[in-house]
Amino acid sequence: MVRGRRLKIGVAAGIVLAAATGVAIARSDGPAPPDDLILRGGTIYPGDAAPFKGDVAIRGDHIVYVGPRAPGVARRIIDATGLIVAPGFIDTHTHVNGALASGDPAARLVLPFLTQGVTTAFIGVDGGGDPDVARTFGRDGGAKGGEGEAALGQSSRDYGINFATYVGLGAVRLKVIGPDDRAPTPDELARMQGLVSSAMCQGALGLSTGLFYAPQSFARRDEVVALARAAAEKGGIYDSHLRDESSYTIGLKGAVAEAIEIGREAGIPVHIAHIKALGVDVQGQAGAIIAQVEAARKAGQVVHADQYPWSASGTGLSAALMPRWAQDGGRAAMLRRFDDPAAMARMRPEIADNLRRRGGPASLLITSGPADAEGRTLAQIAASTGADPIDAAIAILRKREAGVASFNQSEADIAAFMRQPWVVTSSDASQGHPRYYASFARKYATYVKEKQVIDLRAFIDRSTAVTAAMFGLEGRGKLAPGAFADVIAFDPGRFAPRADYVHPARFSTGMRTVIVNGVVAIENGEPTGAAGGRPLPRRPRPGSCR
Repeated sequence: MVRGRRLKIGVAAGIVLAAATGVAIARSDGPAPPDDLILRGGTIYPGDAAPFKGDVAIRGDHIVYVGPRAPGVARRIIDATGLIVAPGFIDTHTHVNGALASGDPAARLVLPFLTQGVTTAFIGVDGGGDPDVARTFGRDGGAKGGEGEAALGQSSRDYGINFATYVGLGAVRLKVIGPDDRAPTPDELARMQGLVSSAMCQGALGLSTGLFYAPQSFARRDEVVALARAAAEKGGIYDSHLRDESSYTIGLKGAVAEAIEIGREAGIPVHIAHIKALGVDVQGQAGAIIAQVEAARKAGQVVHADQYPWSASGTGLSAALMPRWAQDGGRAAMLRRFDDPAAMARMRPEIADNLRRRGGPASLLITSGPADAEGRTLAQIAASTGADPIDAAIAILRKREAGVASFNQSEADIAAFMRQPWVVTSSDASQGHPRYYASFARKYATYVKEKQVIDLRAFIDRSTAVTAAMFGLEGRGKLAPGAFADVIAFDPGRFAPRADYVHPARFSTGMRTVIVNGVVAIENGEPTGAAGGRPLPRRPRPGSCR
């Protein structure tokens, strides 16, 4: 199997490939060379068309045939009879930065994703994207201006999956301003804009924000618009974890309106990360949020969203419960406030209200943090220590930050968002939550097969072709001649999650074959250890980086 280069192919297929990719193809009057691989006899969901039974042929890192019967011969044939054959899934919101940056090649395979059929992931989300995009992509330097174009996408490391990255407001703000609650000076704002522009020229997808989280929550709208405009000038996207998904500050409706207005003022497409109605105060508001987005889309604005298929969100304990003013200055400043009686007198009622929003202490499961807290709810920890839930939470945070799974969404809201054609699949994958290992498998098993919220084609299209079109991923998300060979085959009767909230790190089952850029990563349901992934830098708008 050839990895990482394009091959000469026969005349007929070459014409299609050249038209689709712009790659120069050498013509040959002789017979076409054999294909590397044919998946034969599966039910093919191309990603943008009705399903049919047939074959997919791969040569090098590209697909060369999709149809009823692949012509010619192949070095290898995989029998896909009874399987669903589809493009590799694209996950638009993940926290797998650590795995991809690991010095361990096994970690860089990202097997929890491959065993679900995820072949492409977006990182740098929630405002966390490193402005040094070249470093994120594993390169010594990035393409700037019109120079170094050949370097885009090249990496000295092996990865199991493809990945693209944002540049993050949080990372930029920390680098220039630090963790403090204040507006940037004009000079600081110019420096922040410069970091965003440079990251875009190195291949960032756009600007991501996590306006719910300190210190990003300290950024006013005009600051965000200025940075979003810098991304827009290079053809980027504005991706936002909203300032409020509940009723903390401006409310869910107000936060959606803010994101739409930022996009309008900056002239940039808007993507709402992990769209949801979080907490008891806003459950049932999905219809109103959908109407807000539809109104913007009808007015000609580009607005879309992603969603993970779980009723429990995942975040940090301090983000869930602590007032933002208590986090001004970072963790050290927060810990000092815990020892200040006046600060605690102000803080306690706000923590209590945040806990109420989340559904109470029994709704918060500690997924990471101090060893004696993991795997228990805040209510259980409080009962075992004889402390009230607020004191129990503060005791945990004194030791270290903790991750929580917060059970705070209604199934009716989840279903309403999932049915929208502008909502695509994501995982928000983070360790300690089963969404890292099982989001795509769960969406299929629970919302396609069991609850029938959407049908199989909608699930596949909104995990592949629709996603690729939203984000301009050329050659991804479809099974078609000329597309990159990201292909999966799964057993429709066995594709299912094994991970749950008690056992969050169990691989999903039923994914039989996964191919990444022509490299077989999963064979007969087992990892091969082969790494076919690569960085996917977004090309800046032509002429914008000179």
